[in-house]
Amino acid sequence: MSRGPLYHDDYKSQFSGHETFPLRYGWLKKVYDRVAETQDQENNRSLCWDEDAIARFGVGQNMVRSMRHWAKTAGIIEEGSGTNIVQTTKLGQMLFGPDGLDPYMEHPATLWLIHSQLAARPEKTTWFWCFSHYPAITFERDNLIKGLERLAKDRAWPRVANVTIKNDVACFIRTYVARQPTGKVGHDDALESPLTELGLIKAIGKKDGFRFVRGPKSTLGDGVFTYALLDFWSRYSSAATLSFEAIAYSPGGPGRVFAFDENDVADRLAGLDDATGGALRWSETAGLKQVVRSIELDEDTRLGYVPTDYSIRAGREAA
Repeated sequence: MSRGPLYHDDYKSQFSGHETFPLRYGWLKKVYDRVAETQDQENNRSLCWDEDAIARFGVGQNMVRSMRHWAKTAGIIEEGSGTNIVQTTKLGQMLFGPDGLDPYMEHPATLWLIHSQLAARPEKTTWFWCFSHYPAITFERDNLIKGLERLAKDRAWPRVANVTIKNDVACFIRTYVARQPTGKVGHDDALESPLTELGLIKAIGKKDGFRFVRGPKSTLGDGVFTYALLDFWSRYSSAATLSFEAIAYSPGGPGRVFAFDENDVADRLAGLDDATGGALRWSETAGLKQVVRSIELDEDTRLGYVPTDYSIRAGREAA
């Protein structure tokens, strides 16, 4: 099995951009709105991130840079390389547009979507490595730092300072683990990242001790799971079939990204036929465990499954 994209010779690591601030409530919507209102203007990048952004967003310049980073990494906006143009994406429009599914990130499907964007894509090195490559369930902060330092050295990645990795690991942990309110850390800061609600990482007894919470994820709907599966498939293979092993164990695959056990992956795949109306089928023919697709892997097709998770909840609440 491939060791994954972090081991490709042309891979470019990323350990910065967030200015040490984890994603916060409201940031993605604020950035989306600003980009949406300026994207019809020529060279709108300066209109989004100029000095006026400090007053517009009500935060300091370093937080403006962090908001921009998270919106780009989460796939809510995109900036063309070598251009001065910023645009909203189809995912951003689906979530935060005028008829957005969840503009205030109140639905767990949105949180799982954002997590998948961060952890399933190799561009965010620490997130990808921690969920797809770290070999143990429990860890201490130092374990992640030293593991990433070894990886950077072994792969000869340029311009990777130890302090940069240390800050990135701290941001990673704060993204998923709420800090306990103290005299120095207020309640708002303790709950600063919406992804803490997913419960993917928990603090354990000793100082700086944590564990990945493996097992079924009751708040993860079939729509977002299907999106994540197809999104991974689009990067992994163009074949019409995808093996159970790739889905469960490959770096960036749903099994890794959602911290599933093997049985959890099998249960999800067994329900794909019903969840997709037969567009994806689970097959165990001739001892081969695999998913068979009769649909394309393009972005519109992938995103088309997402709204079902929101409509199911809306139907329950109406009832």
